Amino acid sequence: MTDPNVERKLVEIMRIINESDKPLGARLIADELHNRGYAIGERAVRYHLRILDERGFTKKHGYIGRTITERGKKELNDALISDRFGFVITKIEELIYKADYDLETGKGNVIVNITNIDKDDFDNATDIIKYAMDHGATISPRVGIIEEDTDLDIYVPDGKVAIATVCSITFDGLLLNNGIPVVPVFGGLMQMEDYSPAGFLDLISYNGTSIDPIKIFLRRKATSILEAIDTGNGKMLANVRQIPASAATRAEELLNIASKHDISGHLTIGDPGEDVLYAPIERGKIGIPVMVGINSVAAVEEAGINVDTHPVSAVMEYSKMRKL
Repeated sequence: MTDPNVERKLVEIMRIINESDKPLGARLIADELHNRGYAIGERAVRYHLRILDERGFTKKHGYIGRTITERGKKELNDALISDRFGFVITKIEELIYKADYDLETGKGNVIVNITNIDKDDFDNATDIIKYAMDHGATISPRVGIIEEDTDLDIYVPDGKVAIATVCSITFDGLLLNNGIPVVPVFGGLMQMEDYSPAGFLDLISYNGTSIDPIKIFLRRKATSILEAIDTGNGKMLANVRQIPASAATRAEELLNIASKHDISGHLTIGDPGEDVLYAPIERGKIGIPVMVGINSVAAVEEAGINVDTHPVSAVMEYSKMRKL
């Protein structure tokens, strides 16, 4: 077992099969993985199932699907709970490594969130997303539109259209690619007053959690994005990363350059070792809070349109993303 990312998916697939009272096929497994926050398509599921078959953890029953074997159940029982704890930060670190957007060429991958929307709701949803983006609620006005059965390795359920929004963790990739060590530390709920950030009302650490903090706040329906846009007072989602205090000047230069490429949204740069908007920061570090890209789709939910959002989901070529 050499690739932790593959192993986590294998364990999750075994859990799904084990929880079923009948054989499951790749399509149903892909749907359930998607519900659990894994952006993995049916083709990739079949690849993982072949690995499980080879290890003797699952058994194929023709075209009906697969069941878990006794050996597979033992392997599943032996899997440490820590395999899921810390999964979020591990996934983020992997995507930061893959994000290679170049500020000089304007090309390269950025990290994106994936939101699935019913086709019937697509036009209304994109109108709201554009409204939120035009009013600075996210880090970038660019999106990617993903239809069913595209060549991208992003799973889109039947009857849905997926919208990729630029994830704020893209900032972390930009900083790291320019030699600045960076660690995402918190996702949180930001109070806006008179169109300015007043401070975090709630924070959840990225370490030691199996669910993305931003997704937790989405599930709580804790935001009031549209109210914040219209009145200047409301609750938006933001996250915080910390970098060495000695890198503050260079980081500010990079963030200013990024804003010229439609990548902006950082709220401030903190002072060394000082709380930033009530978020605690380690000694010798500075904190940089950033509005998250998901604010625009949170606004869609506030308007009564059901969406299925997966934060920090994949990478996408930024030059192929467009403004609505």
